[in-house]
Amino acid sequence: MLLLYAVRMVRTGFERASGPSLRRVIGKAASGRITGAASGTIVAIMLQSATAVAVLAAGFATSGFISTAAGLAVLLGADLGSALVVQFLSFDLSWLIPLLLAVGAWLFLKIESRQVKQTGRILIGIALVLISLQMIGESTAPLKEANFMPHVAGFLANDAPTALALGALLAFLVHSSVAAVLMVAAFVLNAGLPMEAAIPLVLGANIGAGLVAIWLTRGMEHKARLLPLGNFVFRAGGAILTLIAFSFYAPPLENVSSNPAQQVVALHVLFNLALVLICLPLTGVVARLVEFALPLNETSGESDQFAPQSSLDERVVHIPRLALASATRELLRMGEIVEAMARPVMMMLERGTEEEIRRLQRLDADVNKIHSDIKLYIAEVNRGELTSEEAEQSMELVSYAVNLERAGDLVSKNLFERALDLQKNRINFSPEGQMELESLHDRVLANMNLALNVLVSADVESARELIAEKDRMRELERESHNRHLDRLKTRTPESMESSNAHMEVVRSLKDINSLFAAVAVPILAREGQLRDTRLVPAE
Repeated sequence: MLLLYAVRMVRTGFERASGPSLRRVIGKAASGRITGAASGTIVAIMLQSATAVAVLAAGFATSGFISTAAGLAVLLGADLGSALVVQFLSFDLSWLIPLLLAVGAWLFLKIESRQVKQTGRILIGIALVLISLQMIGESTAPLKEANFMPHVAGFLANDAPTALALGALLAFLVHSSVAAVLMVAAFVLNAGLPMEAAIPLVLGANIGAGLVAIWLTRGMEHKARLLPLGNFVFRAGGAILTLIAFSFYAPPLENVSSNPAQQVVALHVLFNLALVLICLPLTGVVARLVEFALPLNETSGESDQFAPQSSLDERVVHIPRLALASATRELLRMGEIVEAMARPVMMMLERGTEEEIRRLQRLDADVNKIHSDIKLYIAEVNRGELTSEEAEQSMELVSYAVNLERAGDLVSKNLFERALDLQKNRINFSPEGQMELESLHDRVLANMNLALNVLVSADVESARELIAEKDRMRELERESHNRHLDRLKTRTPESMESSNAHMEVVRSLKDINSLFAAVAVPILAREGQLRDTRLVPAE
């Protein structure tokens, strides 16, 4: 359990520190199979999970930003990246544990910067992974002397299909091929598990990891479900064919390493590398196969079944405490829609098609409807008897709904319209300008997520961080403006062509950030942690 928790801790750190950047890397996968596989490998190494990459890619497939074939290339690369993580963790890195814990804890507890804090979280997570592997090794060592171990090992060695199924079950139960393969390696090294049993267990773990992605995307739309299904075809087919081949020809793993645990890990890496090399040219064929096997008409009713429903419960409108909780939930859904609109903004500015942009703009109608519904619902609630605190909270909810509606308009009417103009006139940002905008966009997305957390938790420290980020965004807007003017002085062609668009995007991002950050104002005001004015008192 410590291993699973630590792997998740590392993944959470990378998602919070660089989540938008990782999504953008995957979003650019449509440019080619090799690019897609490379991006999947990089993101999987950072997140320590091919399953996490599969879920991210499934979201892009749902939005239509990547095709099924391109998504399969990403997942093949992610499988390899996950295997490389196992290779890294299999080395003896126990000497690093004290250093990682000391530096990680200091960064997380003592530094206020969000990026630095998450770096500390990542370092602590890696240290806990290494500690958990030590614990697994110590706890499995006595099994080598156990009376039953030779019987279990002999049974698995002589029954490859059962070992394959057991490996798949293990990976599915722990929801991580990284953890499953490391456990198998520990049993080989410390408990005397023979390679004849370890090989089908590792191959089975790859099948089980493919099942996890299918399970996690079972409620998503049709296009999203195609990716894990196609990846499962690759993994399962490759594992079965490899196991059959090994029944005729034993792999020379002893040439790789004399350490049996390293042999197990090497097998895992080589298997996934072979999948990339062999299956990458077949992504188009398998994409058509899974589209045929899972036709759209079989899932036509799913979108309505799983679509989020309104949280505004008319039955509790006369119970202010419950009614305001319902309105908060609906406000959260409204914020999530605006966030979903804003997430692909940079991609649309760079290479969005009119069809993709118009589809995203239509989401603004949902935002407007929720805004109107919340105002009418709160008005109905205010017809009853409310305490002063409840009346104040109801007004805060309406005010924030107005802010989110304005943020949706900025995304739809400012940023997406600007994207249409850029694509129509074939205008691109300069490389420096593109990097600036991507950095600002990443920061805004992270602050959006923080703001929605503050909406639910009302946490004072998070609210302070949100207001601090609002001030930082003001500084970044000014810095971006100055750098852009410097590029205009040097007559950089792209900067001159995209000048108006650059300034408009920066201004819109700053305004969207401010509208989301407004959720922190009443929380800090109640705690007496806001100044009344920025003005210096007059003489």
